[in-house]
Formats: sequence, C-alpha cells, structure tokens
Amino acid sequence: MQDINQPTGFTPAQRWVLGLAAAGSFMAVLDAMVVTTALDTLRHDLAASMEALEWTVNAYSLSFAALLMTGAALGDRFGRRRMYVVGLLLFALASVACAVAPGTGWLSAARAMQGLGAALVMPISMALLGAAFPPAQRARALGLFAGITGLAVLAGPLIGGAIVQGLAWQWIFWINLPVALGMVWLTLAKAPEGKAASAPLDIFGALLMTVSLLGLVWGLVRGNRDGWGSAEVLVSLGGGAVLGALFVASQRLRAWDAMVPPRLFRSPVLAVGLAVSFLLTASLLGTLFFMAQFFQVVWHLSPLAAGAGMLPWTATLFLVAPVAGAMVKRVGEKALVVAGLGLQAVGMVWLAALVRGDAGYWMWVLPLAAAGGGISMAMPAVQSAVLGAVEPPDMGKAAGLFNTLRQLGGVFGVALVVAVFTRVGGYASPQQFGAGFTAVLMVTAALSLAGAAVGWRLKPRAAQGNTAAIQGVKS
Repeated sequence: MQDINQPTGFTPAQRWVLGLAAAGSFMAVLDAMVVTTALDTLRHDLAASMEALEWTVNAYSLSFAALLMTGAALGDRFGRRRMYVVGLLLFALASVACAVAPGTGWLSAARAMQGLGAALVMPISMALLGAAFPPAQRARALGLFAGITGLAVLAGPLIGGAIVQGLAWQWIFWINLPVALGMVWLTLAKAPEGKAASAPLDIFGALLMTVSLLGLVWGLVRGNRDGWGSAEVLVSLGGGAVLGALFVASQRLRAWDAMVPPRLFRSPVLAVGLAVSFLLTASLLGTLFFMAQFFQVVWHLSPLAAGAGMLPWTATLFLVAPVAGAMVKRVGEKALVVAGLGLQAVGMVWLAALVRGDAGYWMWVLPLAAAGGGISMAMPAVQSAVLGAVEPPDMGKAAGLFNTLRQLGGVFGVALVVAVFTRVGGYASPQQFGAGFTAVLMVTAALSLAGAAVGWRLKPRAAQGNTAAIQGVKS
C-alpha cells in the first residue's frame, strides 16, 4: 500500500490509473476541440446554418450533461473499470457514425451518441483517480490530469485544422477509433476494478434528472431560433425546472442511497465549486465556438493556420495546469480560482479591444497567453476543491455532478454567445463578424468575472487522509 505521507511518489499502479483516466479525458476534449476548427468547413460543405453548427457542438454536450450522473451511478453499481470500457466502446462506435454522416441531422445524432459514451468515461475517470490517490497526493495528480487534458486543448485546434485542410473533416472522428480501442485493451489489463460500498442504482432519480436536463438544454439551444418567449422554449425550460425540483425532492426522500445524496451538500465547498465550474466552462466554450471562425472568416486563414493561431492560448493549458495543481496545497484553491478567472477576464477584454482596433496577430499573443494561463490556474484548483469536499465512497457522485455542471455551463455559454452574436454580428462581411465577436468576448469576460466572484466564497476544508476509506474504495 502506498504511504500517504509520501505525496510526491506515485506507485506503478497509480501511474497506470492516472494515464488511463487522463487518456479518456484527453480523447473527449480533443474531439470537442477539433470540431471547433471544422465549424467553418461544415458551414460550407454541409450548407449548415448557425443553428446546425450550434447543434454539432451542443448535441454532444446535451446527452453528456443529461446522463453524466447516470454514468457515475452505473460505475459505482457495476464496477468502474467495466463501465469505463463500455463508455470507450460506445464513444468509438459513435465516432464512426459521425465520420460517415451525410448531413447535419445525422451528424448531430451521432454527436449525441458520442455524448453517451463520454457520460460514462468522464465521471468514472475522475472517480478512478480520486480512489487511487489519497488526499496528500490528489492535488498533484489532478494537476497532471488537467495538464494531459490541456494537451488535448493545445493539440486539438492544430490537429483539427491539419486534418480538415489535408484530408477531410470526417477524419477528425476516425482518429478516435484506434485510440479508444487501444485504451480498452490497456484498461482491462492495468486498471483495478472498484465500486462504492453499497452502490445503489436510483432509476427513478436517473430518469427525472435526465428528462429535466434534456428540457433545460433543449430550451437553451432552441431559444435563439424560436425566440425566448415562444411556447416551445417556455414549456421546455419550465418543464425542465419543475422536473428538476421533483428530482431534488426525490433525493431528499431517498436520503442515503440517492443518486445525489443530500449529505454531499453539507459542505458549502461543493456547491461553490460546482458553480465555478459552470461559469468557467461557459466562458471557455463560448469563446472557442467563435475563435477559429474569426481567424477563417475575418482574416481568411486556412483551417490549419487558424488552429495554429490559437496556440498561445491553448499551449498555456498544458504548461500551467500541472504547476497550478502542485501549488494548490501551498496557496489554496480560492487564490488560484479567483486569480485565474480574473486573468481570463482580462485577456478576453484585451482581445475585444484588439478586434475593435483591427490589430495584427502579433499583438494577440500576450492576451491569448494571459487568458489561457488564467483558466489553467483555475481548472485543477476547482477540481481539487470538489473532490476534497466529499468522502472517498462519494467521489463518483461528486465527479458526475462536477462534469454535469461543466457540460451545462458549456451549453449555456454557447447558447448565450450565439444569441449575442446573432443580434450584433453575422457572416455577411468581415466587419459584421468582427462586431459580433467583440461582443462575444465581452460576454465571456463577464462570465469569468462572475466565476471569480463566486470563487471568492471558496473555503476548502483541510485534506484528510482516511486510509481505511481509501483502501476500501481501491479494493
């Protein structure tokens, strides 16, 4: 057994768990990132409307967010390694369906299927990580996890641009197949099985939560086309809210064996961490949706050049996140979250001023790096706060909640910036697109500042090394 008083030394078994968990996150994030550089190509090749482009991003996020908690519960009930493999296989199959899609309708449906696979992979990867590393090591492991995930953010736009320009957009999905199949083999060979002690499956709660989130996300996405006062949008949002309230009530009735037990929220750290993750992801994905398009529509860059143009922003995610993870224990989650999201907001406002002033690309490098570095500081800190707020048997549920709020944040961010862009800008001319993108950057800056304000309330508890609990989960 690993000595929890030696936080810097990982055992071989821990390294395998870290590598496999990070690889699952890497694959899911890479898929989202390569799609961002293909949006302008999809707009031309498939004659896609703004709504269709939004669905290529949000169909994935919709099914992902709606089924994350179910995925975490299935992992706890039937075994985390087993369900991790099922998620990888489903993701691979859905990627093939995306690659052969003849139109935007098929592509959106296949992207929704990808979200189902990711809904198993993402929460279980964090649960595997939380169970394998005791509190004294967890912050450093999460920093490395975020750094490897950041490598997907770094490589994604560049890989996506190179594939779209050199081959075809379909190949951004074909690349998932060998990666997922290789991970299946390694997971079966190297990852330990693990599940929660009782691991109940709250089917009624899962249905309520799924339908509630589907209603909320559908309303957010359709609001831009049909109008926020339309009957469809109001019924969708209202129904989702009512079902969400029923879900909360059902969890209080089930108490200990609920999908989201009320005991999880005895510490205010969890609620604050979830709110921060929602706002952080809303800002990040809202910006990503239009960044590569700006380079291609306004500056007329190729997909490859557009992906390369984002490197000063994305590269910092790989470089800063591991350092920030190592700093959590010394400076605390609050300082990194507040400073990081504040720096992200400064970078977005700076970029908005440059767009308005029609500045050359070399002037973009520093604000892009500042924004990327800021969000890289906040990511591992908020992950550490969320996992540190619960006991080891509840880490699967906490990871599911964390990733659910992240995906909902992404859907909200994309829906919000599309609404703003549609009102202020458009594709008719580079000037019109630039005006819309300037407004988008100001909105994402405001989301980052809101996240920093919420993060100011973060008061994480001291790490506790409950050896018995950790051993029980790992076994």
